[in-house]
Formats: sequence, structure tokens, C-alpha cells
Amino acid sequence: METESSGIRSSKSRSWSFSKETLLLAYQSFGIVYGDLCTSPVYVYKSTFSGRLRLHEEDAEILGVLSLVIWTLTLLPLLKYIVFVLTADDNGEGGTFALYSLMCRNSKMGLLRNYEMPYNHQAALEYKPGVHCKESNAGLKIRSFVERNLQSRIVLFIFALLGVSMVIGDGVFTPTMSVLSAVSGLQIKFPGLHQNSIVVIACVILVALFALQHYGTRRVGFFFAPVQIAWLACITSIGVYNIVKWNPSVIQAFSPYYIYNFFKQAGKDGWSSLGGIVLCVTGAEAMFADLGHFSKLSIRVGFTAVVYPCLVVAYMGEAAYLSKHHEDLERSFYMAVPEVVFWPVLIIATLATAVGSQAIISATFSNISQCRALGCFPRVKIIHTSNSIYGQIYIPEVNWLLMLLCLAITLGFRDTHMIGNAYGLAVIIVMLVTTCLMFFIITTVWNRPILWALLFVFTFGSLELLYLSACLAKVHHGGWVPLLLSSLCLLSMSSWHYGTFKKQHFEVQNKISLDRLLDLGPTLGLVRVPGIGLVFSNLNNGVSPMFAHFVTNFPAFHRILIFVSLETQIVPKVPLSERFVVGRLGSPEHHIFRCVVRYGYKDAKRDSHNFETQLLMKVAEFIRQEGDANMARNVNSIVVATISDQVASALEGSKKERKKRVAFKGVFEREKMKAEVQELVEEKENGVSYVIGHTIVLAHDSSSVLKRTAINIYGFLRRNSRRPSVSLGLPHTSVVEVGMVYRV
Repeated sequence: METESSGIRSSKSRSWSFSKETLLLAYQSFGIVYGDLCTSPVYVYKSTFSGRLRLHEEDAEILGVLSLVIWTLTLLPLLKYIVFVLTADDNGEGGTFALYSLMCRNSKMGLLRNYEMPYNHQAALEYKPGVHCKESNAGLKIRSFVERNLQSRIVLFIFALLGVSMVIGDGVFTPTMSVLSAVSGLQIKFPGLHQNSIVVIACVILVALFALQHYGTRRVGFFFAPVQIAWLACITSIGVYNIVKWNPSVIQAFSPYYIYNFFKQAGKDGWSSLGGIVLCVTGAEAMFADLGHFSKLSIRVGFTAVVYPCLVVAYMGEAAYLSKHHEDLERSFYMAVPEVVFWPVLIIATLATAVGSQAIISATFSNISQCRALGCFPRVKIIHTSNSIYGQIYIPEVNWLLMLLCLAITLGFRDTHMIGNAYGLAVIIVMLVTTCLMFFIITTVWNRPILWALLFVFTFGSLELLYLSACLAKVHHGGWVPLLLSSLCLLSMSSWHYGTFKKQHFEVQNKISLDRLLDLGPTLGLVRVPGIGLVFSNLNNGVSPMFAHFVTNFPAFHRILIFVSLETQIVPKVPLSERFVVGRLGSPEHHIFRCVVRYGYKDAKRDSHNFETQLLMKVAEFIRQEGDANMARNVNSIVVATISDQVASALEGSKKERKKRVAFKGVFEREKMKAEVQELVEEKENGVSYVIGHTIVLAHDSSSVLKRTAINIYGFLRRNSRRPSVSLGLPHTSVVEVGMVYRV
């Protein structure tokens, strides 16, 4: 009984600890995840009625717009993302590229290298826990077609990169649109305030917002969460006040009939206004992209229990006010705020819009980190800001680049109408990309019938295509900016991936065997110098052309040589026990090893001291295991020989002789093993050097214009990004860089 009661207490303690952690993450998520969604009421109605759409006495337009907002919020953020898309996480990571990497790991449909990692097939079926489904025939046909067709895989890869590019575009437009819309409320109290002053104030707030990013998601979340909660309380209470005071009948907008009536009355003007209505779901993608910072349950609890009902009430309240004040279309949000609380609401709104920008900034960091680790983005500095949540990161170069672009958009457009047009297009393209990738996840990863996938795509994709058509009609009114930004990002990422692939292909084609290199040793006059040399290479076998070039021109290398190959798996995190795979090259007297180091795309690689210590410990462990294996083989061979001895008279003497031989060989192997481990320790004291390539990749003169352009872009990015030694965090004084030109 005592054991049972202690077990119950332990279970309750774990349950309380889990609930406490979930609630804590849910609290932090208010400052990070939902900010953009929560601040959209500031500009949705203003953007919706910025065209030719106007209100009439019968309220068909306002009820239709409100009904569209309510059902769009219900279908996209609540049903699509909270219920379905969050389930398609890649071991806790979310975002467009996480969907793609999940698909790559479970099939050969992607262009990313699919390393031999343990894969739990049942984990792929967690959409319905405990239910095991065989892969449908349709799913098999889709998978086999894409796997066999290189063009299909390239299109799918570019499509995934397009989604990431649009998320980066969101990271530029979200802060600009949110902050500028909030600050413009000052013109209601100060009608003479010039637009230039509004722009300057917005720029100051944007600089402050990006300056806070280096504190990390955890600290920023704790600081921003109270602001966001206060904002939700404000818009909810004001919404209830406006509904009760101006028009309680707006509750009728829950009926989809008013959507039909809206398009019937407004016609083409109603369709054109969809470019403004779509802004009500800005930030929905961030809920999925920021998943690595939190947990699925914390995001679901926060949105379903708090954010969704608060937003619906806020939009209903503003619609109720507009139904009685048609003249306030261009400034409806602040005009709907009661005079008594105007200034507190303006201050909280300004702070909340800054918070709202945090969601997409964090999502941008997460997406770029994933792309960089998988060879689709130039090397940038990634700082992990949390010891417990490995998805919480900060990227300085990206942060300051986003800030400069935000300031350029703010100073260049100076008008929320044009920014809204650009913003809506970026938002809806990201959602459409996610919907298309989910089709492949449902059919080939979850192994569900194709009808389920088609139902998913039809339900959400048709709505997104409707919004996309309205946004595309406004390309010439600012919508060209996200297309330009995403095109530049897409060109950079695809060129980087192509250049990286060609560089690795060149190394594979031009590698040499270690035996050949050692055979040339006497000819070259090779000398072994004290210390340990860690030679970094992309090859898992053979010697890279970089090291062969080094030895040919400088015929010396360290007494202990370890060829290190860093691999990024298409999983978020690799356990430390599975990270290092060590093997020996050549005979033991050469003291040459190969070590494959496997990382997940969210693992940190910056601590060179820990890396060096862990690597050498794994090499020492390998030497001990190899010695034990040799001893076991010697024992087995002697036992077999003893059994085959048929001479009974000599049997006793033979046993004694063989026992002595076994003992001698065992001592010899043990001493040999100890000596090699001791030599490893001594050579570590002599110093560890890191040999790494400093290569220049050029296209052949006979290459096509397209290939030459891609390689030139790759070379430009490579020259202007972080050096490999800096990116890996290697000590500058211990690095030996070997220059070489690769013509691909």
C-alpha cells in the first residue's frame, strides 16, 4: 500500500509539473506567438474599406465583412493550424521547412540528403495515436512518381523555399504595418500632426524592438506577455461595450448567409476587399513556425481558450460601432474606443503592435536556422538563448537586416494602405504553400487515404486561393514588394544549395584513397609532427582533395590524425550517444582515424572545447573496444585449436601451454591498448590543430549561363558570409586553412 501511495504521489507530482510547465509556456507564448494575430483589429477594417467598398443603411456590407472575418479566423487559424497543421511537427519543430524535412526523412521525395537515421514508423502515424495504417495505394503512387521524377522533386524543393522566402517577407511587413497603424492613432487627438512625425515615431519604436531581440525568446516573452494580455483585455472589454451600446444584432454575423449576401450586394468590390480581410489571419503561420520555442499543447490552450474568443469579440465590437458611424471607416478602431480610456489604449496598442512583430521575427529566425543547417542558407551566427528549449534562438545578421528593411519600407511607403496590400500577399502565399505540403504529409507520412488529403486541400486551399486572387489584383499597388523580396531570397537560397551540392560532388569525384597517399609517403618525404590534427571534410570515405593538396605542398602531418566529417541530419536533434561514429583507417601504427559527427538541424555547434573533448573521448573509447574485440578473437581461436587437439596424452600439457599463450596475448593486447590511449592523451597535451579548407568554387568556362550565374551567386554569398572556422567556433590560433580552387 505504501508503494502504491508513493506511486500515486509521484504520478500526481509529474502531472502537476507537466501542467505547470504547459501553463508557463502558454503564458510566454502570449508575448511571442499570437502578437500579430491579436493586433490585426487595428488595421483590418481600415484596409478592407480602403478601396471602393462602402457601407449602406441596411448593414449588408459590415455584417458580410464581419462574417468573413469570423469564419476565416475559424477555418484557418483555429481549424487548419491548431487542429491539423500543429500535428505535423518535425520532432517538435514547426514551419514550412520543417514540413519539407519531415517529408524528406520519411521518403526520397526531397532533394535533401536522407541520412541513415533511426526512423520510428509508428511515430509517423501519431495523427491518431494507437492506430496503425498501411500506406494507401494512392500514397504509394504519389510517392513513387515524385521519387522517380527529378523535375518533380526540384519543383517541390523550390516550392518549400518559396514558403520560407515569404515568411522572411512577413518578417519585414509585420513590424512595419503593425507599428505604423498603432502610432497613426495620434492623429485623432492631434489632427495637425504631420505624417512625417508619425513615420519618425514608428521608426524609433522599430529600432527599439529589434534592439531587444538579443535578450532571447524567454526574456522577451516574459516581458511582452503582460503587454499582450493587457491588450487582449482592452480589446475584449471595448468590444463588449460597443456591442451592447451600438448594435447587439451583429451577433447574426455568425451565420454564413451574410457572406453570400455580402458578395451578392457588393459584387466585384466585395471580392476586391478580400485583400484587406485576409489581414485578420496575419500571424497564423507564426503559430506553427514558432512551435520549436514552445509546445503544441501550450499553443493550443492559449489560442483556443483566450486568443480566439477575444479576437471575435473585438471584431464584433468594431463592426457594431461602424454600423452606426459610417463616416469613421478610415479610423474606426480608435474612434470606437471610449474617450475615457483612449490614451491608455493608445499606449497599450503601440506596445502590443511591437509585441505582435515578435511572433514573425521569431518564426523568421527558426526558418532560417533550419535552412542553414540543411545547406539552403549562407552561414550566419546562431545564438541559442535557452538551455531548456533548444528552439529559442537569435540570429544577429538576420535581425539587423530585417530592421533595415523594415525602416526602408516604412520610410518608402509611409502609407498603411500600400503596405497592407503587400502584407496580405505575403501572408496568403505562405498559407497556400503550407496547405500544399500538408497534402504530401497526409498521404505519404501519415499514410491516410487520398480523399482525406483532397478534402483538406479543397477546404482550406479554395479559401486561400480566393484571397490570393484578390491580393494579386493589387500587385501594382504595393504587392510587388513581397514578390521582389521573396524572389531575391529564393534565388539566394537555391543558389547556395546548388553551389554546396556541386562543391561536395567535386570532392567526391576527386578524392583519393588513404593507402595511395601513404604509399607516396617515402617519395614525398612525409614527416609526422607532434600533436593531434583534426581534418574537416565532407567525405565519409577517402581523402578529400583539399588534404591531398596540403600534403603534396607541405609533406607533414600530425602523429595522430582524425578525419572529421560533420553531417546535419534531417531531424531537429541527435542524442549525444549517437552523435560520434569512430573508425580506424589503415593499420594501428599509422594512428589515423575517421569520425563522422552527426548533428540535428537545431543542435548547437559552437563550443569547440566540448567538441574536442567529446571527440577524443570517443576515440579513446573506440581504441578500448577494439582492444577488447581483439582479445576476444584471440581467446576464441585458441579454444578452437584446443578442441581440435586429439592427443589425449598431451592434452593436459597443451592446455597449460595454451592458457599461458592466452594470458600473454591478453596482456599484450591490454598493454598495447593502454599505450595507444596514453599516446592520445600525450599528443593532446602537445596541441590540437584544425585543418579546414578555404576553397573558391568557380564554374567551368564551358558551363551554361544559368549554371555560371548560380555558381557566381554562390561564390558571392560564400565570400560575404561567415567563414567555416568562425561558424564552427574553432579557436583562431589553432586553425590551418588550406586554399584551393574547385572548378565545377
